[in-house]
Amino acid sequence: MNKLQVDNFLHSRSSTSDLNVALRECMAALDLFLNNKFSDALASLQAKTKDSMYHALTYATILEMQAMMTFDPQDILNAGNTMKEAQATCQRFRKKSTVADSINNLVHRQSLEHFTEEEIHAEICYAECLLQRAALTFLQDENMVSFIKGGIKVRNSYQTYRELDSLIQSPHYVKGENHLHFEGGVKLGVGAFNLTLSMFPARILRLLEFVGFSGNKEHGLLQLQEGASSYSFRSVLCTMLLLCYHTFMTFVLGTGKGNVEEAERLLKPYLARYPKGAIFLFFAGRIETLKGNIDAAVNRYEECCEAQQYWKQFHHMCYWELMWCFTYKRQWKMAFFYADLLSKENTWSKATYIYMKAAYLSMFGPDDCSPFGDSEAELFRIVPSLKLKIAGKSLPTEKFAIRKARRYLSSNPVPLPVPPLEMMYIWNGYAVIGKCPNLTEGMLETLNEAEEALARSSATELLADDRCVIKLLKGLCLKHLGKISEAEDHFNYIYLNEKKIKYDHYLIPNALLELAILHLEQNRREEAIKLLEKAKQNYKNYSMETRTHFRIQAALHQAKSAPENGMHCGASAVS
Repeated sequence: MNKLQVDNFLHSRSSTSDLNVALRECMAALDLFLNNKFSDALASLQAKTKDSMYHALTYATILEMQAMMTFDPQDILNAGNTMKEAQATCQRFRKKSTVADSINNLVHRQSLEHFTEEEIHAEICYAECLLQRAALTFLQDENMVSFIKGGIKVRNSYQTYRELDSLIQSPHYVKGENHLHFEGGVKLGVGAFNLTLSMFPARILRLLEFVGFSGNKEHGLLQLQEGASSYSFRSVLCTMLLLCYHTFMTFVLGTGKGNVEEAERLLKPYLARYPKGAIFLFFAGRIETLKGNIDAAVNRYEECCEAQQYWKQFHHMCYWELMWCFTYKRQWKMAFFYADLLSKENTWSKATYIYMKAAYLSMFGPDDCSPFGDSEAELFRIVPSLKLKIAGKSLPTEKFAIRKARRYLSSNPVPLPVPPLEMMYIWNGYAVIGKCPNLTEGMLETLNEAEEALARSSATELLADDRCVIKLLKGLCLKHLGKISEAEDHFNYIYLNEKKIKYDHYLIPNALLELAILHLEQNRREEAIKLLEKAKQNYKNYSMETRTHFRIQAALHQAKSAPENGMHCGASAVS
């Protein structure tokens, strides 16, 4: 062995030792974070964020998790900037050549001298920085196209994960001491890309496929499940991504068919290890919500708030969920209370919070006094002035609230019939109460009363819009109560009165979507697909359009992968 080889060997051993120490320290920091010791976790990492890729990545990841859970614009900005700095730190440890060329040499020339273990880990950390920055942008906009067109080369991250996945499969790859952590990183990236890309609406997917992206939902879930079940630095990240998918993404951006049982299975060991961990108590509350156990969910969210006081923004996430829990129970005063707290303490979307305050006031009975002397009409009127832009983009929910509130700008406004119940649809809340006949029957009763009040009122240019809003929401309640024919009639009513609708054009594609989902549940697959294609192709420039297209895509995936079809839908996987 010559001197150069000896030096390389010693450097390699030193790098591996540094990597072992870094991973051990970063996993300890994550443990502190999951035990609600947020400041201690960050403090333990900060000193090495300029010198260690894993310290930099973990520090930025903790800030990103905070941003993802709070939606706070300042948290999002801080996380984005810190992740950019982490990316620069990772860059210093990368091999000074292109990723694809270097790994191609490693795989096909059967040589290990091109990449040290440290350099392989630098690749996975660098790719993860890019992936997490993409996730932050999606959080702000629900649309990744603008991000992909921009300066951050998400495609580099995607291609790196593909190459690293190929490396692991290669018979020439020799596992290093920290292989499990490296493999966990590959499974996190491959899983996240596949799962996320598979959810995008067809019109976005076509653009993504044109520039080389593809995604397969089942492969993505499998990769993340394998990553979550292994003992590695990224196990908890794989678990949290799966929890987010099963408890949020499938509801907000899907048809409400998340695998709650799988979410419970994933959460159980973490709740046992971190019984007071705020993040896991929050997911426990969300799971209870989705099971229809609203009282149990309220208890979990309250327990989550009591578990820690340092990270106040995290309380706001619980307040948001508590607001909806009391909406499902039609306890308008309690729902108003949490909307009011959010409007005073949280900066994500003042317009949405004030809109919800006004919406709950509109549901108060004649004998209910208004808290703090707030006026429903005055609150609605200030909503448009509270418009906020994050990274140059307005929040979709905020745009919806502003459009709905504009009718109150006139001197003699026509009141919205059931504004909190309409916003509840935007967040797919009817999929939640559908599991509880008593809650669904109560909501239907409220909608019937609103319909009767509308029939008694003077006809206005907004009558068709308001009537169709109620028809859509009643249709959902009737569906969940098993009154299929009546539900179908309500959804069809909206489509048949399309030309009478003046402003709420989102109702037509959503009525077609709900009718299609109803047909799917009745095994009328071909009819469902036709309705979904009509909703997708024939309507544009309406409120919450991107979210509706996400739901259409989820319904199409469900339809085209139905068992009786005998075929499996999905593009080729990343690997």
